[in-house]
Amino acid sequence: MTPSKLRRQIAFEAARLMYSRDVAEYYAAKQKAASRLYKGWIKPADLPSNAEIRDQVQVLARMHEGPDRHQQRLLQMRVRAAWWLEKLAGFHPKLIGSVLTGSIRNGSDIDIHVFAANPHSITTELEDLNLFYQLERKQIVKDGQQRVFTHIHVRDEFEIELTVYHPSQLGYRFRSSITNKPIESAGLNELNRLIALEHEVTPETIEAKVNELTLTPDRITVFQSLLVPLESVHQNLKYHPEGDALYHSLQVFDLARDCKPYDEEFLLAALLHDVGKAIDRRDHVAAGMEALEGFVSERTMWLIEHHMDTHAIADGTIGARAKRRLAESPWYEDLIELGECDRGGRVAGAEAPELEEALDYIENIEDMFG
Repeated sequence: MTPSKLRRQIAFEAARLMYSRDVAEYYAAKQKAASRLYKGWIKPADLPSNAEIRDQVQVLARMHEGPDRHQQRLLQMRVRAAWWLEKLAGFHPKLIGSVLTGSIRNGSDIDIHVFAANPHSITTELEDLNLFYQLERKQIVKDGQQRVFTHIHVRDEFEIELTVYHPSQLGYRFRSSITNKPIESAGLNELNRLIALEHEVTPETIEAKVNELTLTPDRITVFQSLLVPLESVHQNLKYHPEGDALYHSLQVFDLARDCKPYDEEFLLAALLHDVGKAIDRRDHVAAGMEALEGFVSERTMWLIEHHMDTHAIADGTIGARAKRRLAESPWYEDLIELGECDRGGRVAGAEAPELEEALDYIENIEDMFG
């Protein structure tokens, strides 16, 4: 195989790994693709560049998503980025990366540079917005020097990665790890002009879209905010030997996923059925339904509303009239199945997914099953 042909094949395989989200980093994608395609040693010069892999990722994105869907998603991500640049205005935010250049793929995040002497001033802002985040510090060697990079990962409609720099680096031209050229960046005004130019959207429409996002919380963020406190809800070990309510909810979700891996409404009922326990343990069902109103479907709400009835059905203590009313619902069989998952998710030490994994699964069901 000629070096040029092998290089193209590695670029395509690496792109496929990144597009399918099996691998997140270019270097790891190259190495994994090369080992799959060639058993011998490959000179570094014969490996594709990051830019070549990025171009192949774009080809795959357009093949699988179609140009219209790709452009629609790009517009959505750019509008969301504008919302973030507005909210973080005090930290001189600059949009960088694939959302700015247009080279997004399935799973792309919104990358923003922010400038603050103390990263906690940014996390305080995120807390005021009722957003969940993870602060990460990475030690890497760059240009022969060991440096620490601070990243803040935020769960939003799209994943957000904030890279924090000291204000003294404002105006510094950072270089891309893909092209080794200065990174393109844009503030809010430049981004709005780009949206208007490339998507043929008027400034008034952009402003309206951004304001609409401001008024509408992302549902996954809402679910996370309701689920995280369940970790502190310790239950009666006689009925819940598994321990806290979050661990129980994740076990129930996992069992529900085995039953109906494609059914988002059912899976949400399984994951969220006990969120009210962190709000009002005296009537956790009513409390949970009030918190979830407007964020889940009628079917999911009905399943959560009646999930406690399934235990009365199972032990025979429910009245005949009440059981008959439930049985008249088209979702009755789903309710019985949810009850079985609820009772099954009470095993001490059982394996269960992490909360992030469960929410990622919910978020990607449409892409997985259509």
